[in-house]
Amino acid sequence: MAKPKTLFVCQQCGVEFPKWLGRCSECGEWNSLVEVSRVTSTRPLSTQAPLAKPQKFSQIKSVKRIRLKTGIVELDRVLGGGIIPGSVVLLAGEPGIGKSTLMLQLAGSLSQKKSKAQTWYVSGEESLQQTKIRAERLGIKSDNLLFLAEADVDRIIETFNQGKDSSRLLVIIDSVQTLFTARLSGVAGSVGQVRESTALLLKYAKQTNVPLFLVGHVTKEGAIAGPKILEHMVDTVVYFEGEKFGSVRLLRATKNRFGPTDEVGIFEMTDKGLVGVTNPSKLFLKGRGWQVPGSVAVATIEGTRSVLVEIQALVVPTQLSVPRRVSQGIDYHRLLLISAVLSRRLGLPMAGFDIYVKITSGLRIEEPAADLGVALAIISSFKNKPMPAKTICFGEVGLLGEIREASQANQRVKEAKRLGFETVISSANFHFLGQAAKALFR
Repeated sequence: MAKPKTLFVCQQCGVEFPKWLGRCSECGEWNSLVEVSRVTSTRPLSTQAPLAKPQKFSQIKSVKRIRLKTGIVELDRVLGGGIIPGSVVLLAGEPGIGKSTLMLQLAGSLSQKKSKAQTWYVSGEESLQQTKIRAERLGIKSDNLLFLAEADVDRIIETFNQGKDSSRLLVIIDSVQTLFTARLSGVAGSVGQVRESTALLLKYAKQTNVPLFLVGHVTKEGAIAGPKILEHMVDTVVYFEGEKFGSVRLLRATKNRFGPTDEVGIFEMTDKGLVGVTNPSKLFLKGRGWQVPGSVAVATIEGTRSVLVEIQALVVPTQLSVPRRVSQGIDYHRLLLISAVLSRRLGLPMAGFDIYVKITSGLRIEEPAADLGVALAIISSFKNKPMPAKTICFGEVGLLGEIREASQANQRVKEAKRLGFETVISSANFHFLGQAAKALFR
């Protein structure tokens, strides 16, 4: 026997309440509580399934983690070398960034493998005809790829159970916000539906050892739509980012139970789909051939490889009582810190100038080794003197104006030399920012 239980769930944070409230006491959002009906079991404990027995460490059988290669090098890099059987990966990104394109290319790549197992692509957003149009544009024609247009997660799992689990190589769900289950009331995309649908798919993946990819939407604030617990439930969370009107796309893992989280996959969007970039430094430095004040080349580390990027700065007299500080690709507060160091330690009158700093090609740099590049770009623009030709820099700038050592310096220098840079500015040859500025901009 079962009886329905009425709850009110906040659509922003997922907290449940026994009665309706105008404002969620947890996140403070107004009018976010939605009534849901949940069925609770009234069976006595003795009639339920037997309890699981705990096992000693020595009794647990070891399983070799054989990774499934996707055929997409940049994706394998971010996942840690391939897909672990039974793992659940959540791919999130802004609308139009290329999530569905990447997943369709993944499905097409795996369908080319000489295996009897098939790849399933389940779409809750598009019809079969619409999916085929995109597949034809990407050059995917394999019959080893099965398409299913369905949003009811109960019927999806029922369709899976009709065949053998060994017949499925990978399952892709596009997207999790379109799924719903009859076990819970509420529209698709609500906090309860997203959580319950993900839980059912997660249970299926773990029981059958079939890897599962979930495509997720993001809110206007950049967070994954749905409850925060969604990120805790899956094994890997991957963000697909980049400038919507640019061609560069970046793939980052913020959570990975089976691999590193510091790797970055770099793609270029073309009319034939996404293409992995084997030499990202050339891509990010493309078009940089002129010695212009405010342009500085910086050696950064993304994951296990060195990537050379261009930092541009523009310093102009301000027309406002409070000067502007605008950053694109670096943290805004880091720009404020570097501006304060230049004003205090180098005596530059930054209070009377607007400062604009940008990382070209849509890349975002978070490591502190880019501080020196930002500072030198600002000084170059302020003095209206270009950096010397074939010069690269990297290093962290402290509040005292000192240049601190950056990690993996040898790898950075090696990549810079390979691309033709001859002079390296770092903590190895300059201890203070003022010394470097005097040597470069005499």
